[in-house]
Amino acid sequence: MRKRKNRTRTTLIVLGALVAVICLGGFAAVVAFRQSLDQNIEKLADPFADIKDRPAPAPTNPDASNEAVNILVLGSDSRISAGDPSQWQAGAQRTDAIMLVHLPADRKSAQVVSFPRDSWVPIPGHGEAKINAAFSYGGPALMIETVEQLTGVRIDHFALTDFTSFTTLTDALGGVLIRIPEDIGDGKKVQFTAGVHNMSGEEALAYTRQRHGLANGDFGRAQRQQNWMRSILAKVNNNRNDVPMMTSFFKAFSESVAVDEGLTMDRIQALYMSARGLSTNDVVFLTAPHNGTGRSADGQSIVVLNRELLDPLMASFATDTAAPFVEEHKAELAVLPPTVK
Repeated sequence: MRKRKNRTRTTLIVLGALVAVICLGGFAAVVAFRQSLDQNIEKLADPFADIKDRPAPAPTNPDASNEAVNILVLGSDSRISAGDPSQWQAGAQRTDAIMLVHLPADRKSAQVVSFPRDSWVPIPGHGEAKINAAFSYGGPALMIETVEQLTGVRIDHFALTDFTSFTTLTDALGGVLIRIPEDIGDGKKVQFTAGVHNMSGEEALAYTRQRHGLANGDFGRAQRQQNWMRSILAKVNNNRNDVPMMTSFFKAFSESVAVDEGLTMDRIQALYMSARGLSTNDVVFLTAPHNGTGRSADGQSIVVLNRELLDPLMASFATDTAAPFVEEHKAELAVLPPTVK
């Protein structure tokens, strides 16, 4: 296993790049360079090996050519390589963003659900705690086990990133277009004026990290993260034939992600080929249903998940019926709106 510095990255990069590669590809160089790209990607020791009592895979249609795929994507604040167990320090890593990506077997859509990092959930072997503590307590394996037990969804692949490479990937695309509906600031250094902005990496980083000044705080921050992903998907989709730009983008992606051993470039390429008909509008972003914030028994500020909505939503992921479920219940679900404050 290879050790590499500064290898855990932000969810924004991994998810945006993964969805772009899988769903919006069309770039011939991915095939030509996939071996070299695969060598750049850090591989994690099998995080699924020791997990017991896992959910069943989604039911498959023997006449279908594809299977449903679920990918858990994390953004960590740690600079310690999750791929090197000797560097692991219990309690030193937290995850700022936690997202579950569902790619249905029919490859006609994709659904992405963000879990607020302060969601109060059972963590195997540790009782109840904020969901991001699972990564701190036990790394990728415990986070996967926690999400699987919470949702009943079997995770097929895992990806990890950190904030350092956010600017690199965004700048590789020449910036991304993000609409600001009104002037907004945090009263300090961050200030955005109304209009459409072609944001550089540093500007997009400030946009996605802003919390103060947003009416809905961390929930608004999560929506901004999703809005960035949507913007980067649109940029890739609109420039898929720009060979220099896409070469830069995919090289930056390969140097910015740690994944499970099974998520090779060959696997990513196969997923792309099966989903190459998707457009940006086919990817739906949601926030896990919740009842707002509350207090734990020991006084921590937490997010209280709404299990009455979350459980059937996750059941639709597990049974590969997410697209019709979201369409039927989008008025009740926190679907990302066309314009984000």
